[in-house]
Amino acid sequence: MRALVQRVTSASVTVDGETIGAIDVGLLVLVCAMAGDDESTATKLAGKIAKLRIFGDDEGRMNRSLLDTGGAALIVSQFTLAADTSRGNRPGFSEAAAPALGEPLVEFFGETLADLGITVERGRFGADMKVALVNDGPITIWLDTAS
Repeated sequence: MRALVQRVTSASVTVDGETIGAIDVGLLVLVCAMAGDDESTATKLAGKIAKLRIFGDDEGRMNRSLLDTGGAALIVSQFTLAADTSRGNRPGFSEAAAPALGEPLVEFFGETLADLGITVERGRFGADMKVALVNDGPITIWLDTAS
């Protein structure tokens, strides 16, 4: 699985003019299930994100995680994280998991984060979503379970 994690002071996702998920301080997690991923991959990524120390401690150093801060996570599925541009200017997405596999894995990923004690909000798989965020820092981290 791949994820682009952004530390935010707020983030929301809207579908057809309706806000379907919103958080205050926490992480916006754009996530893509890749071909060959399974629940163990989603569990590994959720654990990494829950423990990722990118929030400031009392001395201002990035030393605290979502688990430490009580922050929330907004999970947004994004198959475009699988983009392959090695053959030209038009990206290919053949490495992304098919929707029949990707949707349940993204859902499982969110459930796993929630099971770890993190408040989770979600986008809608396959929908045309509008995502708004205030990136804090800005802190943006790329995670790939394959590497």
